Amino acid sequence: MFDLRRMTKNFLLGETLDKPGLMSYIQSLEEIVYSIRPSSKSESRRLEIAKEQIRNIRRHGKRLSERVRTLEERINTLEENQEG
Repeated sequence: MFDLRRMTKNFLLGETLDKPGLMSYIQSLEEIVYSIRPSSKSESRRLEIAKEQIRNIRRHGKRLSERVRTLEERINTLEENQEG
C-alpha cells in the first residue's frame, strides 16, 4: 500500500532526488570550461590542457563505472552461490 503522507513529505524535503553522479559533475565542468573564451595565447593553451584533462577524466570515469558494475555482478553471483 502507498503511504501518501510519507511520499509527500519525502518529495517536499527533496529526499527522493538522486544525487548527481560522477558523469554529471564531469559534464557540468566540461560545459563551464568550453564556455570560457580565452583573451590571450597563454589562457588558450591552459584551456586546451584543461579540455584534454576533462576528456581523460571522462574516459577514466567510464572505465571505473564499468569496473564497478562488473564487480557488483560478481558480488551478487557470489552471494547467490552462498545462499544456495
